[in-house]
Amino acid sequence: MADAPSLIIRPLQETDRAEWAEMWTGYLEYYETSVPDEIYDSTFARLLGDDPRDFNALVAEKEGRLLGLTHFLFHRHGWKVEDVCYLQDLYTRPEARGEGVAGALINAVYDAADKAGAPSVYWLTQDFNATARKLYDKIGVLTPFIKYQRP
Repeated sequence: MADAPSLIIRPLQETDRAEWAEMWTGYLEYYETSVPDEIYDSTFARLLGDDPRDFNALVAEKEGRLLGLTHFLFHRHGWKVEDVCYLQDLYTRPEARGEGVAGALINAVYDAADKAGAPSVYWLTQDFNATARKLYDKIGVLTPFIKYQRP
């Protein structure tokens, strides 16, 4: 019996554009939002850029197909000398959920943060995202902060 193909976590590549856009659309639709094409273009360019203050992207690949993505960035924090890491987007294709894709992506962000000397990784989610929150409760700590934004 052959071994099952393993999940590969790797940086986003230029050739991933179509699958990345498909998954990012799914992510945005889940949160009942959308963005114009120019945002797809600028976001993808930033994800592939070399500005250390810009976003990074990792994807989960299995058998040549992308199953998930994460976007994260490092930024300064007023209470720390070191940068911190903000995990902004995390998405797993519906058919791959429950297979460890999201956990592997989060752990890869943790590894990137460790490598960059960032002592913390944080993220936000909607309160109704019950399925993801089950995972988050296992690999993170829920904080008491409530988000406000400009209307």
